[in-house]
Amino acid sequence: MIKVSRWATGTVLLACGAALAACQSDPTASPGASAGPSTPTSASASASASASASSSPPPSKPAASKPIEPVLSGEREVTIVRVQAVEGGIALDGQLTEVDDDSGRQLFVPTPVGGDAYLIKAYGRADNHPANDEPACWQATNPGNSQPLTVEGAVCDANNPAQRFTITAKGKNAYAISNRSAYLQHSKTNGLILEEVADGPLLSTFRLVDNGPARQPAGG
Repeated sequence: MIKVSRWATGTVLLACGAALAACQSDPTASPGASAGPSTPTSASASASASASASSSPPPSKPAASKPIEPVLSGEREVTIVRVQAVEGGIALDGQLTEVDDDSGRQLFVPTPVGGDAYLIKAYGRADNHPANDEPACWQATNPGNSQPLTVEGAVCDANNPAQRFTITAKGKNAYAISNRSAYLQHSKTNGLILEEVADGPLLSTFRLVDNGPARQPAGG
């Protein structure tokens, strides 16, 4: 039987213990043996980014603008009829009035000039006469002497507040027409006038009846 000395056995155990310690402290040891924190893989980072993106609210859409009625686009000629009238329509013949014949200028083009304001251009019959193709514009006028405000024809000027009218929808195919809080109303004694209605009822509204494309004014 082979005998091994105690000294030799102790030397072998010591060498094995030293080798084990060296393996544990070796910086080149396999990463699988390390107990340090793990780094997220690219797949997990991508999944995290996708989850974050899906939790974000979608961008808001811009509010859709309200479509412009063709009769208020500045591209159509209209006749104007008071809803409460039995017959006849509106004409500009020096002063705005109601007629039941073909006198005066009875074709109008409400033309947007910014905000809710319109120039209301008045034309004569479409007969190729230069005078009829040159527009006159509605203008609020104060005749004085305690008389009510009226509407008369004037050279068009979009910067004149007296010519900037507001046209407001009042139910189906009906509109209120005003200038600086004074509304176009029919008076039994004074015809068509502008007056403030305050808290009272609005007694006159108007239909705008499409009569085809607006003509090109002679003045361009």
